[in-house]
Amino acid sequence: MAKRRIIPKLQFLGSRANPDDFVLVTTVNFGKIIEMGNPISQAKIFQAQMADELIFIDLSVYKGEYQRSASLEILDKAARNIFLPLTIGGGLRSVEDIRVFLNHGADKVAINSAIIENPDLLRKASLKFGASTVVASIDYRVELDGQRFVYSQAGQSKHNFSPVEWAMECEKLGAGEVLLTCINNDGARQGLDLAAIKEVSDSVNIPVIAAGGCGLSKHFSEGFTEGNADAVSAGTFFCFQDQNIMQTRSHVYNAGVNVRIRT
Repeated sequence: MAKRRIIPKLQFLGSRANPDDFVLVTTVNFGKIIEMGNPISQAKIFQAQMADELIFIDLSVYKGEYQRSASLEILDKAARNIFLPLTIGGGLRSVEDIRVFLNHGADKVAINSAIIENPDLLRKASLKFGASTVVASIDYRVELDGQRFVYSQAGQSKHNFSPVEWAMECEKLGAGEVLLTCINNDGARQGLDLAAIKEVSDSVNIPVIAAGGCGLSKHFSEGFTEGNADAVSAGTFFCFQDQNIMQTRSHVYNAGVNVRIRT
């Protein structure tokens, strides 16, 4: 069985003090934004702490501040300094966009809104670059009646289908992985939406990366043991907890999960 993965997620955005200076940020429910520091410096720390991969998400496109050159500059710096598989998302709208980011050092791309608006983009990208290169990023909300619906545009646009339905469709279109994020739990540190993670994981044959809600080491373990996720990704947890990835990995391993424990 493939080893389960622990993947830090680094979101970046133009600083309030200087919009041209991109900084690492965390979010709460895709709304409140907290600036945390330099994304490349933090990525180096994550590499030293045995992260399995890294996910970079450029949030500036949703704040009306998107600068392709700034996003590529961060990716270039990461590729030169970080020797881990790198996934980048945010602002990719075409096959040519994907080609550019792959040429600048990304190993995979995560696409959300663009493939909802144009599902054929996912099919074309998978055929052109290989399914293992394309991650379908699925954001969803749990409504007051308990139903789950997919959202795009950083949680602003609701769609009349569930994350399970969309994950299955993305697999058919050629996605190699799913990055599943619960908007309600984002940054709340109260735990993952295990029921949704398990339902999606059991409905597709591609890896599912669970995100949104980790606040304790046991939340990672639960994502694997109860949610059946192939990987768990977190941003806020590693920014605010007095615990590094190696410690988290030890907790997960001791819970009986097959994770990498040495370099």
